[in-house]
Amino acid sequence: MNQPTESKERKIRVLVAKPGLDGHDRGAKVVARALRDAGMEVVYTGLRQTPEMIVDAALQEDVDVIGLSILSGAHMAIVPRILELMKAHGLDDVKVVIGGIIPNEDAAELEKMGVSAVFGPGASTEAIAEHIRRVVH
Repeated sequence: MNQPTESKERKIRVLVAKPGLDGHDRGAKVVARALRDAGMEVVYTGLRQTPEMIVDAALQEDVDVIGLSILSGAHMAIVPRILELMKAHGLDDVKVVIGGIIPNEDAAELEKMGVSAVFGPGASTEAIAEHIRRVVH
């Protein structure tokens, strides 16, 4: 009798976080569920996370990707701090993706800082999952 073969490849681990004071998490929950459905392991940290809390959770959970959902307009203050903390903790191989309402000029600046991708309103969850698979593997 043949034994089922287990995939030797570890599932992609994604931390989904809502930094800052933004209290709207519906989009983050939709994306988290879609990434789970796409076969990824997802840790959702909940609302009102500080950059320190997000990076600590990324370290504890050994994630491949940090996904940030930002609707508050504070992305140019929060994201550089997260990237700085990631560098200080040796998380250079962890990718960062952002979803939310981010002006195009800010998205370009965030990508120059090291953000892997910025997804605006209406981005498909399939595109987000495909991007994550591509940058992790």
